Amino acid sequence: MTDQVNADWTELQVTIPAADTDRAGDIAQMVVPYGIYIEDYSHLEEEAMEIAHIDLIDEDLLKKDRTKSIIHVYISPEENPAEAISFLKERFEAVGIENTITAANCAEEDWINNWKKYFKPIPVGNRLLVRPMWEDEYEAGDRVVLHLEPGLAFGTGTHETTRLCMELLEKYVKPGDTMLDMGCGSGILSIIALLLGAKEASATDVDVHAVEAALENAGVNGIQSDVYTVLTGDVISDEDFRHTVGEHKFDMVLANIFAEIIIPLSGVVKEMMKPGALFITSGIIDEREEDVRKALTENGFEIMEVTHSGGWVSFTAKA
Repeated sequence: MTDQVNADWTELQVTIPAADTDRAGDIAQMVVPYGIYIEDYSHLEEEAMEIAHIDLIDEDLLKKDRTKSIIHVYISPEENPAEAISFLKERFEAVGIENTITAANCAEEDWINNWKKYFKPIPVGNRLLVRPMWEDEYEAGDRVVLHLEPGLAFGTGTHETTRLCMELLEKYVKPGDTMLDMGCGSGILSIIALLLGAKEASATDVDVHAVEAALENAGVNGIQSDVYTVLTGDVISDEDFRHTVGEHKFDMVLANIFAEIIIPLSGVVKEMMKPGALFITSGIIDEREEDVRKALTENGFEIMEVTHSGGWVSFTAKA
């Protein structure tokens, strides 16, 4: 298959423990339904005898690491390689599969340029349109337009978790609301809340680069600093930071992260919420749905809505 992959394609090599090959292969297959290639040498001698009826094996094969498998995933030019990497890392981490992912065949700047050719304005829900900054021709109609310099990973509006959150914001944001986006990434969700009528929005992320991207995207959408605040820090482990963020309680808190963060977050987030405020969570793989449901219920949230898309789950809960 490698010979068929030209310079416009990206090959991801995912190294995982051999014992996790089947589970990891199932997850990788969700990224590219047209096929993957797996190197697994953990049963080399047995399979050589069973399949080829020989016990003489090439010396190079015998040198292969039997404890690891390598999954080769090929990303076509119209797809975003880094979004695939984000998806794989999220899924593997959620089910406890150690992994190392590398990319080949195509320089990062080529990923960006190839991907940009195919990322067009995207209608989301009934009221939103995500427009990449390099696209000048688009018809918005009555839709609210989010102008976006999305970078490479989540936060483009194309991934199921982001779309779920955008559609829930469209449904629940009311004029005059205050909103907090935790793990804000590119800032897309908090900016959308403001475009949909929220009075003020705050956003947090542990990554200073994400904060920079959120502020940049706020600027291109005409969002002023007096209604939008972005801070770097961890609201779970840093109590002082949590108090700073929650000094003014919010009508809505959103976390598009993953279950391992949402579960402990559900134990502290009420400190930052008004009574009856909404807590919208996404980035949850379906295998962790019941774990998150349990955490929300045990921490006194009333679950109002559960939505599913492409193996991902979101919860809307009331404090």
